[in-house]
Amino acid sequence: MSEVERLMTIGQVAEAAGVATTTLRFYEREGILAPKVRNGAGYRLYDAQAIEQLRFVRSAQAVGFTLEDIRALSRLDGESGPSCKAEVRRLLELRLAEVSDKMKDLKRVQKSLGQALDRCQRSNGECNVLREIRPARKKRR
Repeated sequence: MSEVERLMTIGQVAEAAGVATTTLRFYEREGILAPKVRNGAGYRLYDAQAIEQLRFVRSAQAVGFTLEDIRALSRLDGESGPSCKAEVRRLLELRLAEVSDKMKDLKRVQKSLGQALDRCQRSNGECNVLREIRPARKKRR
C-alpha cells in the first residue's frame, strides 16, 4: 500500500480521535497539528501520527495545559536532557500555581454560597439573599 493510500481525510481523523473537523482546522490555524499533505483538490490528508498528536493535545488540555504550552511541549518531543526537563517543569509549576489560585477562588465562592444558603433557610419571609447580591443602585442627581 502506498503512503497516499494510508493517508486519511480530515473526517476520518476526526472520527478516529473523537473530535470535530472544526477542531482539526482550528489546531491547524494554531500551529498544533498540520496535515501531512494536501491533495490536488486541496483536501487535507493526515497520517496515523496525527491521531496520536490529537490524543496528546486532548490529554494535555485535560490536565490544564494551554495551546501555547502544548506547542512548546510538542517542540520538546523527542528531546531529553536538562533543558527539556527544565522547560517541562516550568510549565508544570505554572499550571499548578494557576490551579491553586482557581481553587482559592472556588473556596471563597463556596463559602459565600454556603452563607447565602444559610441566610435563605433561616429567613421567614422575604428572600434577602437576592437583595444582598444585587448591586447597589446609584442615586440620580
